[in-house]
Amino acid sequence: MIRRVLLVHGLLNAPWWLFRLSAGLRAQGFEVATFGYASVLEGPRKALPRLVERLRRQPVEGMVGHSLGGLMALQALRAAPELPVRRVVCLGSPLRGSATARNVAAHAWSRPLLGYSAELLLDGLPTWDGAAEVGMIAGDVARGLGRLFARPDGVSDGTVGLEETRLPGLADHCIVHSSHTGLVFSDQVAAQAGQFLREGRFLPP
Repeated sequence: MIRRVLLVHGLLNAPWWLFRLSAGLRAQGFEVATFGYASVLEGPRKALPRLVERLRRQPVEGMVGHSLGGLMALQALRAAPELPVRRVVCLGSPLRGSATARNVAAHAWSRPLLGYSAELLLDGLPTWDGAAEVGMIAGDVARGLGRLFARPDGVSDGTVGLEETRLPGLADHCIVHSSHTGLVFSDQVAAQAGQFLREGRFLPP
């Protein structure tokens, strides 16, 4: 049974950004903690070893990561596959790489926004073959600051294209009516995240 859950925020965010999601998961009976890191100044190069150490010192059975946070969670489990994390929920994470990030990186004035997280956001992951079950909750409301930098092909949440969230090896994938930012404030997302953490499958639409 999954009881302890660690939340990981995304680019240019902080742990407090996840307060609504934390409350929604606590209301479902989970013990929730958050992991904070400097996504621009620190990036995965320094943050991932700290995340792995945090998971070793205070083990959890489940993780939820928003955007870059989902990539961080999976990279931590790739680096330390012995960790006892059983399930991971990614919220709008560009697991296959981000067209928005590539567009940001192409311009000298906007490139610093990615900081040391650029490589992970640009490249994503080839597949997921780790022991943990991974579920993706993607949004389909194309609204937000991401549209200032790129307009992903097809359905998107305004920052991440739907196809960028479909990584081979996922246990399940669902779509909610939300923008990229709105994913962490959505009651439906909190309910679906809790469902996956408990059952390894999302509720049907």
